[in-house]
Amino acid sequence: MKKETTMLGLFQTLFHNFNARAFKDATLAFKKHLDDGGKMLVAMGGAMSSAQIGITLAPMIKEGKIHAISCTGANLEESVFRLVAHNSYKDYPDYRYFTKEDDEKILNKGERRVTDTSIPEEEAFRVVEPIILKRWKEAEKNGERFFPHEYFYQILLSDELKDKYEGNPEHCWLLEAAKKNLPIVVPGWEDSTLGNIFAGYCKAGEVSPTVMKTGVEYMMYLYDKYTELSEGGPGLGFYQIGGGISGDFPICVVPSIKYDLKKEVRPWGYFCQISDSTTSYGSYSGATPNEKITWDKLTKHTPMFVIESDATIVVPLMFEAILDRYVLSGK
Repeated sequence: MKKETTMLGLFQTLFHNFNARAFKDATLAFKKHLDDGGKMLVAMGGAMSSAQIGITLAPMIKEGKIHAISCTGANLEESVFRLVAHNSYKDYPDYRYFTKEDDEKILNKGERRVTDTSIPEEEAFRVVEPIILKRWKEAEKNGERFFPHEYFYQILLSDELKDKYEGNPEHCWLLEAAKKNLPIVVPGWEDSTLGNIFAGYCKAGEVSPTVMKTGVEYMMYLYDKYTELSEGGPGLGFYQIGGGISGDFPICVVPSIKYDLKKEVRPWGYFCQISDSTTSYGSYSGATPNEKITWDKLTKHTPMFVIESDATIVVPLMFEAILDRYVLSGK
């Protein structure tokens, strides 16, 4: 007799203790938060776009299960790099055994390694660079200013890149976000390849830095988006992949509205952090959720979860369970 179970059912069957329990409980609470009418923000650090998180994140956005994103500049641009240069990426599964000379050879081949994956400079950076530079210059000519993610939205919603696709567009989370005009914040965008390139063009006098809206303006933008998205149901949840500025920046919006704007604000309705960072020496990435209570970012009533594991494994499985797309069959 054939038995069938959903991915979520598999979690409930197998995961009962330790990190597995946290994984299961966080997934069930995420689903309940959405089922009860809540919305979800994903904060994304690390190199998740290079790790092809778009395979599961894009359908999560498409199905209306993700409602806002905070990400590093690298994750923003690398979603597009994967789209236009997918076939030129190289895998280096033996990277742990590389010498300095091995990595120098990778450099000389025009590749930039991230763990076991290398991003091709000519096929990725240099393909996108002239297209986005044109947008920056047009903005300056027209006296316009946009956020970093808005320039990408403009490009992805036009025909400028369509003949350059190597990856599956259904796996590009930023393309799906552009279609929905999803709210995005990119704190510290300058710390990215195209951010560095932009700074270089500004220094050379080819484009004005004023065409790019700033991090302060991103927080002002987030004030409004948070207030809007936290209405109804249990409010807006916070799903954090990794640590750093992509997580710290958006979670501060609640105390900032409360103390700096002196306005009433709903607390975050859910919190989950996937990280293997240790809790020591003031590490934000390893801070337990309880610490956030003292900063008025979370409350004692917020459903809180920490999954101490590899996000490249945990996140796709969690998203698939919530999407409920796959049925596992056996005898």
